[in-house]
Amino acid sequence: MKVNSADIVISAASKKQYPKAPIPEIALAGRSNVGKSSFINRMIQRKNLARTSSKPGKTQTLNFYIINDKFHFVDVPGYGYAKVSKKERAKWGAMMEEYFAEREQVKATALIIDIRHKPTEDDQLMYDYLKHFDLPVMVIATKLDKIKKGQRKKQLKMIQDVLEMEEEDALIPFSSETGEGKDVAWKTMLSHLNL
Repeated sequence: MKVNSADIVISAASKKQYPKAPIPEIALAGRSNVGKSSFINRMIQRKNLARTSSKPGKTQTLNFYIINDKFHFVDVPGYGYAKVSKKERAKWGAMMEEYFAEREQVKATALIIDIRHKPTEDDQLMYDYLKHFDLPVMVIATKLDKIKKGQRKKQLKMIQDVLEMEEEDALIPFSSETGEGKDVAWKTMLSHLNL
């Protein structure tokens, strides 16, 4: 897909700040520091629209990006960062619940996982949480360029098994560095957006 325009619309802390436009959304979820910002930047072919940070747990809001004036990417706060207080964690949980339970525009979620490692307990919980809302989940196995070609199949099978992925959910190997997997990711997203 050719991205002609991509801009941040708002960083929202609660639903009263969500964009009112009735356009479809793809939510982007993943552990803190897994590479969600790099994924967004590669997908839209921009270097710094989504800010990358060396400080995990930095995103504390839902960041809405408008793509081609047709749909939103919604970057949700990362999870699994140990240096977050219980109060912060509870706030994160409430924000997620409000968004996923009440936002009708969400058509699917891209769950970003590091292909090099076994999905964490938090990754498993997030996958199950998204399935609880009957959302299609695309698992984006990122950092593909960091493993040998011969390891790919084994790593992908391990992710599928650990997450107990449902058959209809796509598992997409992806590299933010090389762009490998980008076309498949777009094709899968567009099928959920019905554009």
